[in-house]
Formats: sequence, structure tokens, C-alpha cells
Amino acid sequence: MALVEQRLSTMVLVIGTGGAGLRAAIELAEAGVDVLAVGKRPKDDAHTALAAGGINAALATMDPEDTWQQHAADTLKESYLLADPRTVQIVTEGAARGIDDLERYGMSFAREEDGRISQRFFGAHKFRRTAFAGDYTGLEIQRTLVRRTEQLGIPVLDGVYITRILVHDGTVFGAYGFDLTHGTRYLIHADAVILAAGGHTRIWRRTSSRRDENTGDSFRLAVEAGARLRDPELVQFHPSGILEPESAAGTLVSEAARGEGGILRNALGERFMTRYDPDRMELSTRDRVALASYTEIKEGRGTPKGGVWLDVSHLPRQTIMTRLPRVYQTLLDLQMLDITREPVEIAPTAHYSMGGVWVRPEDHSTDVRGLYAIGEASSGMHGANRLGGNSLIELLVFGRITGQAAAAYSQSLTAQPRSASAVAQARAEIDELLAADGRENVRALQRAVRNTMTEHAGVVRDEEGLRTGLAELAEVEKRMEDVGVHPDIAGYQDLAHAFDLKSAALAARATLEAALERRESRGCHNRSDYPDLDPTLQVNLVWSPTTGITRESIPAIPDEISSLMQEVSTEGKLAE
Repeated sequence: MALVEQRLSTMVLVIGTGGAGLRAAIELAEAGVDVLAVGKRPKDDAHTALAAGGINAALATMDPEDTWQQHAADTLKESYLLADPRTVQIVTEGAARGIDDLERYGMSFAREEDGRISQRFFGAHKFRRTAFAGDYTGLEIQRTLVRRTEQLGIPVLDGVYITRILVHDGTVFGAYGFDLTHGTRYLIHADAVILAAGGHTRIWRRTSSRRDENTGDSFRLAVEAGARLRDPELVQFHPSGILEPESAAGTLVSEAARGEGGILRNALGERFMTRYDPDRMELSTRDRVALASYTEIKEGRGTPKGGVWLDVSHLPRQTIMTRLPRVYQTLLDLQMLDITREPVEIAPTAHYSMGGVWVRPEDHSTDVRGLYAIGEASSGMHGANRLGGNSLIELLVFGRITGQAAAAYSQSLTAQPRSASAVAQARAEIDELLAADGRENVRALQRAVRNTMTEHAGVVRDEEGLRTGLAELAEVEKRMEDVGVHPDIAGYQDLAHAFDLKSAALAARATLEAALERRESRGCHNRSDYPDLDPTLQVNLVWSPTTGITRESIPAIPDEISSLMQEVSTEGKLAE
């Protein structure tokens, strides 16, 4: 059959149709700039839709003394001083405008009786600054953005898998990919490319990401285009992912369950948080609760299936049905478990990539001219521990700013160099995989990567384990040379999995190498052989396959923010 290739041209191409990608596309369309958004998943079902807790902005609707400076101070403190203060300032200062934008697009937030937007506590925030819509804030944001893209007539291609960003002489000129259903190739020419294709948490065995998302696509696309990664080892493990069924292992039980009074117990029935954070107990920060659960399981006090118990059955049934409706429904659907009567078995689950593509704070541009990265694909905002509610506001603020930057860049070009050989290389990469008829199964190799990362780069790490992990990964990389890819009547998923595997292997290597270099414990990164914080490692670790790891110093925090940094009590607040 003849190769079918569609050729498209646009000023700005957005890769990824979650909250960050759509917000950037909206900014471009509103400015009259030609934009195309492409996603491998249906846009209504992007990862953003899973975010439950809320979105942060110092609106001061509930606590009049709140300010963006205090929001910045809380964020930097919880980042264990690894976040970039300029990035944090841009997001916290621009947060109220981000909420205004959502309202302008028609989003309905929970409100007080007098009409103000309600705001609730989220762990380690000094004031109530988390706006929300039930326990489905992310879903509501995604719906709102999708509706706005439709009003503006923005073209969105669902089910198209981007395999390569096209670069000539250090400058972007588009991207290449294929349709997941019928294999049609896409050659898309663009002046600028905004990468918004998520993080790499799917490379662990238990993860809150769903199948075939967050496999590190952004990391591979950026690195192969000539960009670098920053802090790939800093991954947030969420304390409460379910264990069963296997196909849904890692699915989140919202932290609202602990916020409403849920209790954690080990297999002996002990309320173990008394040992780890007697003051805050279950309302401690994410990194601490995840470490506590991990330690209980590792030391033999876990449940038979390797978890701990989360129990809300002592709460009034009415509370559960009104405050935790999604948690109740999810467990009924997946396990036929009624949480009003029985505890649920949970364990830490890989949840959020706090590191990502290296970007400049002011406009999220990368080392490659015309290439930008936003959302979970980028880095700089969260350091070694992300505050709950900060990821959703980051999408909106940088979606807007980066959309403007990409438009200005596109308009500044006098000509655009293209490269026939770069396009030929992208075509050949797909052709070779489609012709591959080796013995190795792509899915089995993906599982091997996940097993390696779970065993050797999970919640707690050490030198020996990380070196073993690198040796196992090298073995997988060798086996990848002998894969077989078999598109069938159901479509080209197998080809997509082969690219997912390439991404996962690259993301795993970056993570293991950076985790080895970070010989300290800080926030989400626990080294059992280096249990203390090392002041000389208050740096970002920047990785690329050519230069390995370099250390990058972090700018000083402005006085107006540093003077507000203090221990924040999380008593009575929802843990992040």
C-alpha cells in the first residue's frame, strides 16, 4: 500500500491537549495566530481531567491577609529550595488572572452564599487559597477549555501520535507523527512548537497515570530535538493509590479522604502516622505520608498484598456521599468495595514529575529555538515537593505567557529553514519499526522498565540499587534492538507502544543517573545511604545524553518573599 502522508502547515503547533496545551492554543487563537493542537488521547479525556483537589490563587476571598508573595513563600519553602524563584513569582503573581480567564470562559467554581469564590485549605498553604469545583476541579477546567477551543474554532487533532520534533540547525520547523487508528502519517510544518505532553510517572509499576499516558514522551521529544532535562529524579509519590485490579493499580484515592478524617493503619491495626508525624498525623505532607507507608510495607507491617489500610468507614455516610463522591464511586466500580463500610488497601503511587524539560523562567523557551515546554513536561516550579493545587494554576499562567511568546517568535521570523533530511529521518524511524519483526515484545519490555524503576528508584533509593537499575536498563535497551511491531485490524497501537518504550527508556535513564548524583535526602527524594540534606546539593541537576549531568545554581529568593517563609501548620487542613 502506498504511504499516505498528510502535510499541514501552521504558525504554532501545540503537542498535547491537556490543560496546558489547550490554554496555550486559546491564547494564540484569541490573538489571531494560526494554531493547531495535536494529542494522542481524546481531548475530553486528557490527564488534567483527573485532578481532583483544586487550583491555587491568592484571591483572598476567605482570608483577606493572603498575598501572592505568601503563596510564593509557601511554594518555595515546600520545594525544599529547589524551585526557581522567578518561575514561582510569575505563577503566583499571575494566578488571580488565571482564575479570571477560567471565569471568562464560563467555568463555575464553588461559591460562598454571598457569591465569592470559595477557597479551602490545602496542606502547607498558610491561608485558604485553593478554589475548586467539587472533587472534580481538573475535569471542570478541561471541559471549560475544550468548550472555549470549540467556540474559537481551533483545530484539534485527536488520536495523532507525534514521534519527532523536526529541527534544522538548532531551530524547530515542525513535527512528524501518525494517526493511531489508520496509520496516516502527518508532516506538520510550524514556526514554533509548544510541548505540553505531560511527565514520566507511567514508567513506574504503580502510577496514578492511566495506561499509555505520561510515558516520558515530552522528555524524549525534547531531548532528541536538542533540549535538556532538569531534575528528572524529583518525582512525587502520592500516598494513596489502589492496588487492585492490576489494570487500574495506582489509581488515586483523593487526599480529600484523609482531609475529611480518614485513618491510616498497618496490617497490625496500628495507626502508624503516630510514629512519623504525631502532630499532623494523616494530614502530613505528601512526601512524608508516602515515606511512612513505604516504610511500614518494607519493614513487614504491610497488608498481604503489599499496602496499608485507609479507613473512612467511621465517618457519617452522608459526609462520604457529599464530600467524597468520586472516591466512593471509583471503588464501587473497580473493586465492588463500599468505603462507607470497609477500609481500602492503598500504597504509594508515582504521581507527578516535578522535573522536566529545561526551560527559561520568563517564557518557557528551551535550548532549541522556537521550542517551548509547559505544564508537567516543563520544570522549575515545584522543586522537591509540589504543593497540591499548584499544578493546575501553573498550566493556566504559562499557557498564556508561552502562547504569547510563541506568537511573537513566529512573527519575528523572516524565513524558516527546513531540512529534507530531518523529515526523511522521521519517516525512516517509523518505517523501520513497522518492518521490525524481532522476538522481543514491546509490552513486556515496558513492564521490565517499570519493574526496574519500582524496585530501584521508588520512594527510597540507594547507590547499590540505582547502579543495579542502570545495569538492568542497559539490558532492556539492548533487547529493544530486537523488537517486533505488528499493526493489526485494531490500529497502530503497537507502533505507539514502541515509541512509548523509547520514551520510557530515555526517561528512566535520566531519572536513575540524576538520582545517583543527588546523594542526599530532600523532599520526595529519599536516599537511605544519604539520609540528610546536603547544602551543596541545593542545585538543579540538568541532564542530557551527550553531556550527562551538570549542576545549575538557583537564583536568590527576593526579600519580599523570603521574609514570609516559615513553618506552616497543617492542622485541620487537607494534606496537599
